[in-house]
Amino acid sequence: MTSVLWIVLMCNLSVVTLLLHSPRVVDAWTGEIRGRVVCDVCGDSSIGPEDHFLEGAEVAVLCITKSGEVVNYQAFTNSKGIYSVAETMSATDRWDSCLARPISSFHQHCTRRGNSWSAVRFSYDQTSGHSHIVKPFIYKPTSSPTYCT
Repeated sequence: MTSVLWIVLMCNLSVVTLLLHSPRVVDAWTGEIRGRVVCDVCGDSSIGPEDHFLEGAEVAVLCITKSGEVVNYQAFTNSKGIYSVAETMSATDRWDSCLARPISSFHQHCTRRGNSWSAVRFSYDQTSGHSHIVKPFIYKPTSSPTYCT
């Protein structure tokens, strides 16, 4: 019985030794990019009570990782006009810089891009688990309602 106990103890010790000397697991990193898409109903370039968030608007996000890999994402806004992309990857190969741009709005009235800029480029320096918030993308109607004048 003592020899069986000795063998079990030695096996457990061997497993512990292997675990301690095995290569470390790569640290995971999670990043998120999110923003909003808004319909500027009066086309006055300010968000007011007449404006609303656009559901179903398409946004593209392109990121370059620390190793130089290019990753493309596509997102659609929810009912609150919010889009979001997220990824979990190796901490040593995380996003370095990104570019977000509006692609299209499927709203029946608000289809013209209202921003003077068509994309937002930024460095991604957030720690794991934190989000980068992109300023809102604006769409305008082809013609403003009469109450806007």
